[in-house]
Amino acid sequence: MKAISTTAAPAPAGHYSQAIVHGGIAYVSGQVPAHPDDRTRFKNAPIDAQARQVFANLDAVLAACGSSRADVLRTTIYITDIALWGTVNEIYAGFFGEHRPARTVVPSNPLRDGFLIEIDAIAKLSESAG
Repeated sequence: MKAISTTAAPAPAGHYSQAIVHGGIAYVSGQVPAHPDDRTRFKNAPIDAQARQVFANLDAVLAACGSSRADVLRTTIYITDIALWGTVNEIYAGFFGEHRPARTVVPSNPLRDGFLIEIDAIAKLSESAG
């Protein structure tokens, strides 16, 4: 089991790793729309800006794991209001393109720091990663 850490995504705000790699699988912790250099940059920003930052963070952690968006098997998306889903789904589809991982969307109570979205993922390691 290997803990993953990258400065290309926000540092954990608690007692957890950005991801854990084990048995050829990357388990990515929930990514919020915090910027790696400024955790508050997207606080209270519109959902489209927050969603794009969440996917940028996910990309960075996946790369640090030796994986990529094309290797994602499953995601869970937490959003504070189901009315945001149309925008999130559009950005999600643009991020993954033709790839369609299994997914669950969970309407949630307010998230930390005024964030509207959080995503976690499970991905296989890329073939080139071994």
